[in-house]
Amino acid sequence: MAGRTLYDKIWNSHVARDYGDGSALIYADRHLLHEVSTPQSFLAIEVKGHAVRRPDANLAVPDHSVPTRDRGSEIADPQARAQTARLAENVARHAIPFIPLSDARQGIVHVMGPEQGFTLPGMTLVCGDSHTSTHGAFGALAFGIGASECGIVMATQCLRQKKSKTMRVRIVGERGGWLSAKDIALALISEIGANGASGHAIEYAGPVVEAMTMAERMTLCNMAIETGARVGMVAPDGTTYAYLENRPMAPKGAMWDLALAHWKTLASDPEADFDRDMEFDVTGLAPYVTWGTSPEDALPITARVPDPAWASDASKRTRQTGALSYMGLEPGTPLIETPIDKVFIGSCTNGRLEDLRAAARVLKGRKVADGVELIIVPGSGLVRAQAEAEKLDRIFLEAGAEWRYAGCSLCVAMNGDRVAPGERCASTSNRNFEGRQGPGGRTHLMSPQMAAAAAVTGRLTDVRDLQELSS
Repeated sequence: MAGRTLYDKIWNSHVARDYGDGSALIYADRHLLHEVSTPQSFLAIEVKGHAVRRPDANLAVPDHSVPTRDRGSEIADPQARAQTARLAENVARHAIPFIPLSDARQGIVHVMGPEQGFTLPGMTLVCGDSHTSTHGAFGALAFGIGASECGIVMATQCLRQKKSKTMRVRIVGERGGWLSAKDIALALISEIGANGASGHAIEYAGPVVEAMTMAERMTLCNMAIETGARVGMVAPDGTTYAYLENRPMAPKGAMWDLALAHWKTLASDPEADFDRDMEFDVTGLAPYVTWGTSPEDALPITARVPDPAWASDASKRTRQTGALSYMGLEPGTPLIETPIDKVFIGSCTNGRLEDLRAAARVLKGRKVADGVELIIVPGSGLVRAQAEAEKLDRIFLEAGAEWRYAGCSLCVAMNGDRVAPGERCASTSNRNFEGRQGPGGRTHLMSPQMAAAAAVTGRLTDVRDLQELSS
């Protein structure tokens, strides 16, 4: 048998029916639900008289529309209140495991799922959210699906899918001390483009990835969707197993031993062929920030705002011109001269404990610049509790930041947290589309440490310079 990739191994083991046209009926091991994508899913299966086939294979939590300021009173926004209440009603009716807003474990699906051990290597995992690719960091085949597909999975535990091509990205080189997984993700997207991996499942590999923590791998896989890929994966290894051992929903005892033996067979075979294979060298890479309205509009912080006149074709020139107009930027201006009004540290991309620690390293002993609002939103209640146990919240509050409760917050601007028209936000989220953080809001994507640096200087800043000033 020819060598197989990690993606091929998981796909092949989950095919319930091969249609012979490049698509197959795939068994879905796990399904994560939240309040925004599922109301119509439940309605669809109930109208047809279907039951949820395997309630225990599902896990629900409110995250997108929930407020992050006050958890002691009724949700003020009527739509958010109705969505959250409807989720609770729907899952109760179908006996689906549920983590309510009042639960200490509540958080963003892509943070809470791994924390609980719901995400495991070798599994197929789906959710009504495009950044489900995050879970591929565990060697799972994870991808986002639509609302109608959520209903199909609940009723049948299967879904017809077209098989992706495979793409390996080997990340190599000497990684600088302040270079984060977010910087690497933005640099890669900038190089290959927002559609550069369209139709492919990316497997991240190489020595830089092997040395990454699980939080960093999750950031990398989270951003895979921004390359046009639907799937991002990392082969499970000792780092993966150490993270998962003793998680509440992970296997225990003899079952752990059996699972571990299987997980160790999942890595791509040495002789496996990928449809595409590329190497990405991070040696000398500076921290990255975005300047436009797509994640591919990213440059080193040491660069200048690009001039569309130098674009390679007319369509790109037109898009860049429009992006600069929306962002209110002038070609040739150094990125470090760009003032900001708001800073958001959080999201399913960078709302984990390691991300908060990185931000705290920069904020400790410093103050948020006058006129700048800094919002820090942990990715889950457990992240919040551990951050407070480590007294990170004191560092944030003393710096002048707002310390919030867990939720998607400013990543989606559907929960009361918004960037006002014309305001400029340094954000650790994953998308800088027009209006993503609020109508007319201008978003610059970056790492937590870069966002913290922007907060204390009031402008886009190279965190390395800031650290040199304090040393």
